[in-house]
Amino acid sequence: MATIDLTAPAPQQEGTLEALPRRISLTLPELQLLADRAGGGAPLPFELSQPGPSDALSDRLGQSPAGGEDEAYVAAVGSLHDPAESLARRGLLGDDGPDAGVVGALGLLATPRVAVDIEVVVNGLHAKAWHRQSDEAVATLATSDGIVFELAWFEAPAWPTELARVAVVPEDVELAKSAVPTSVDLPFGLLEASGEAVRSHRTDLVPVVVSSHGGQSYDEAGEALDAGTVGTVVTALGNETHGRLRALVADVSRSGAPVVGVVSWVLVNDGWRSLTGHRVGDERRVAVRSVEPADLAPTLAPVLAEVTR
Repeated sequence: MATIDLTAPAPQQEGTLEALPRRISLTLPELQLLADRAGGGAPLPFELSQPGPSDALSDRLGQSPAGGEDEAYVAAVGSLHDPAESLARRGLLGDDGPDAGVVGALGLLATPRVAVDIEVVVNGLHAKAWHRQSDEAVATLATSDGIVFELAWFEAPAWPTELARVAVVPEDVELAKSAVPTSVDLPFGLLEASGEAVRSHRTDLVPVVVSSHGGQSYDEAGEALDAGTVGTVVTALGNETHGRLRALVADVSRSGAPVVGVVSWVLVNDGWRSLTGHRVGDERRVAVRSVEPADLAPTLAPVLAEVTR
């Protein structure tokens, strides 16, 4: 496989429309129909869970919120236009089958070398994106509601820009000042225990947690932080978390279980922070760094290199 440099910006293409990503919006029935007719049925990178039948107890107690959401989802999908007709009107499905570009994108989604699954949760918004790469081509599929999907395909040099689109903070999220430093290095055990205390609304236990963990915390310059500052930082990390981004990277071309790497970000008051695990001797630690959407590709680069080596 050709090496893909995710740390480099996408090159500027002058006058070459073919080099630009091609995107189309598809409803779930349209996507399923195209996948079914693409080379005998191209598997999609996700599975749909069908709502189960209601039981007598559920009928007596009334509809649960989850059950209501399932029924609303089924009703929304069922109200969509006939997929064959809508695809034909858009020129995506003809007598000879689906559009050739769509067939190629669906084929790449089904048989990639590298798979990157990204999940973004921000203030109730839940978006998923599946990126699939092989040689010099990338295909992506994304949705925020499971009803309308964006299918895109492009040349590999444009991948960093497309990854950055996934990490853009929604416009309705108001950013503010944060008590989380732009760079700090913490013991993993401290971060885990203090996070549980904050989630349990027991911030009074944070000083105890800080004092009971012997590992030192450091700022960007490598200077040790005092206990009070550490308590403020870990409390802010718990209280300010408005969302998360998680990316799973895997080389799926190998036989047997694929090698998987993980990238994790959290959204605090002023933007994203990456959480990168590492070791110093026998001690497990977490580096917390301020990052921008454009940093997602460079953050994924070493993980991608590790799983594909």
